Amino acid sequence: MTTYTPPQRAATLADAPAISALMRASVLELFPRFYDERQTLSAAEHIASLDLRLIEDGTYFVHEADGQIVACGGWSRRNRTHAGAGDAADDDRPLDPATEPARVRAMFVRADWTRRGLGRAILESCRLAAKAEGFRSLTLTATLPGVPLYLAFGFTEVERVTVTTPDGVDVPGAVMARDIDEPDSIEA
Repeated sequence: MTTYTPPQRAATLADAPAISALMRASVLELFPRFYDERQTLSAAEHIASLDLRLIEDGTYFVHEADGQIVACGGWSRRNRTHAGAGDAADDDRPLDPATEPARVRAMFVRADWTRRGLGRAILESCRLAAKAEGFRSLTLTATLPGVPLYLAFGFTEVERVTVTTPDGVDVPGAVMARDIDEPDSIEA
């Protein structure tokens, strides 16, 4: 059976409202399987927060189906690792591709579009673009719903972490990493 994969493109600033809505909806629909109500609501407010710098840098991708964005995600050549814990002074610092990993950021899929290869397609676009800029590895801070996708894409769990959101809610997750040339764990 062939699965339809909607086209992928670079996000534009005009997409920001639709991306923000998708991020929030994805959290509200998918997080309750992994987190309690308080964690889910806090994540919808603070983790599902679009960093416009990703779009401005041209490193954020979307998949569209029937005129609606159904998946989004990207990577960064800057130091910020994830949304949710507030801002740090060196978030905007450019990374050194020779010694630091590119950051995979803000991966969200609409609940009715999960398990169709969209997350994997975005990760592959991130991998190829970061590799073209000289990066040798990727890292990310995963929420629990994303861990299976990242494992299947060749990431390994480095450590379990807890992100404390600005409203004081602890959201467990995992720091994950992979070499940029390492093959996926599961064939596509």
